[in-house]
Amino acid sequence: MNKSRLTRSNNRVIAGVCGGLADWLGWDIALVRLLYLIVSIFSAGFPGTIAYIILWIVMPEENKY
Repeated sequence: MNKSRLTRSNNRVIAGVCGGLADWLGWDIALVRLLYLIVSIFSAGFPGTIAYIILWIVMPEENKY
């Protein structure tokens, strides 16, 4: 299901960023988390961590209704 708005998911491990991206892209959450992990490892972790924190701050939470 492609959403028109990117939001953090209620299906979360830390902040729901990967879950929100997966919902928005229509991908499996496990695939997005795995891709994030691989990219973070190959970029020495730091840029991936900064990107995650920025997305955590910028992305609004999904409506709980």
